[in-house]
Amino acid sequence: MTEQKSTNVHWHDGEVNREDRTQLLGQKGVTLWFTGLSGSGKSTIAVALEKTLYQHGKLTYRLDGDNIRLGINKNLGFSAQDRSENIRRIGEIAKLFVDAGVIVLASFISPYTVDRDRVRQLHGDAGCDFVEVFVDCSLDQAEIRDPKGLYKKARAGEIKNFTGIDDPYEVPPHPEIHLRSDQMSVEQEVDVIINYLREHAFIAAS
Repeated sequence: MTEQKSTNVHWHDGEVNREDRTQLLGQKGVTLWFTGLSGSGKSTIAVALEKTLYQHGKLTYRLDGDNIRLGINKNLGFSAQDRSENIRRIGEIAKLFVDAGVIVLASFISPYTVDRDRVRQLHGDAGCDFVEVFVDCSLDQAEIRDPKGLYKKARAGEIKNFTGIDDPYEVPPHPEIHLRSDQMSVEQEVDVIINYLREHAFIAAS
């Protein structure tokens, strides 16, 4: 766990709470955490879901692996330690959005179970909702897609610590949502998630 180095700091409560924001927005904040191999379709699904939720009048914010590494996490590499810190920071950001009543779409390979569980615990300790979405895709299919050409570079030894090649991916044992992106269309996957959000009262049933 990350050490608390700041001293003499105290949480300052306001007069508007999470329930107030939920009522204002007409939705309940939640982090949808998309995990899976590079090329599995995490970002594609999140983008499509974001558009669908927008069309339903729902407020979302999408956190994407590359986007985050171009900003707040641009000082982190891809070692196991840096990957862990990358996910920790993202978890803290996602938690703040959820507290604000926003539906967070977080798309990150996040290959290690311990890091994903830490983000889940972070949300749970704060009374925030966390939903793990496993975007399941075979390595063969992910390599065939290879939208960024990363697998080719990894196979050639040009990229080190690449998940699925020379770094492991730990499959989520009990994700709330399990999508087979090598067998389902994006539209089908979005429908599964929308139905889950309705069934669990994060958004109202239409």
